[in-house]
Amino acid sequence: MTASRPGEPGGRPGERGDLLDPRCPTRQLLNRIGTKWTSMVVKVLAEEAPDELRFAELRRRIPGISQKMLSVTLRSLARDGLVARRVEHTVPPSVHYQLTGLGLSLEVPLSALRVWAETHMQEIDGNNRLAEESAPACPDRTGGQSVVTTTTGQVDGHHLQNE
Repeated sequence: MTASRPGEPGGRPGERGDLLDPRCPTRQLLNRIGTKWTSMVVKVLAEEAPDELRFAELRRRIPGISQKMLSVTLRSLARDGLVARRVEHTVPPSVHYQLTGLGLSLEVPLSALRVWAETHMQEIDGNNRLAEESAPACPDRTGGQSVVTTTTGQVDGHHLQNE
């Protein structure tokens, strides 16, 4: 009997290919970089690579990001080794950021995701509009409208009866 390699059937859980396992590297990476702010920071820094950008310039180039959110995002990226941070000890201090080699390598899959989104989001938005237009309205507890689809005859533990 031959031992299986990680990622193959019989491999150790969480090593490859099992997004349902919290130890899966892909799942861990998506948890870290799956925010819109992270992808925007990587994009802006990749456009400038190998040059650095100051914090204020990054903030100007990313619409809608708050100072706190940019700081949290950059700190997380630096902790993961995706971004290098350099402080100039001036008055006031000047902080510069640039992607590391590891961070630059992340730009490739993010670009592929961007291409996929640009190709398919119109179709996804259209599907959402069709679903909203064709769904029967069912009042919810808040007075708004919600859609209920069930194959079990139960919603929230309550049996549904045909009237």
